Amino acid sequence: MKLIIAYIQPHKLNDVKQELYQQEVYKMSVTNALGCGQQRGYTETYRGVETEVNLLKKVRLEVAVNDNFVARTTDAIIRGARTDSIGDGKIFVLDLPECIRIRSGERGEAAIG
Repeated sequence: MKLIIAYIQPHKLNDVKQELYQQEVYKMSVTNALGCGQQRGYTETYRGVETEVNLLKKVRLEVAVNDNFVARTTDAIIRGARTDSIGDGKIFVLDLPECIRIRSGERGEAAIG
């Protein structure tokens, strides 16, 4: 079992969701996030005061999958999120030692679904 965490551009969320649905990946958690990376932000002027904005809006996706879904999930995220520009995002794949479905008490791969 793996936990896939992806940071993507907010405007690419619908494209990523459509790609995941095509790969039969329906369960995910989506959170708004702020972050900076190679983009390093931008400078903005408001009422004559110059301000550096270096925390940019991102979307964080979390998807728990069984091992046989890892490649298709990451490939779908890449297809949906790619714009070939700096700031497209990152994907992290972490080991998931345990998963428990609260309703039924199922554990492991059966709990992920």
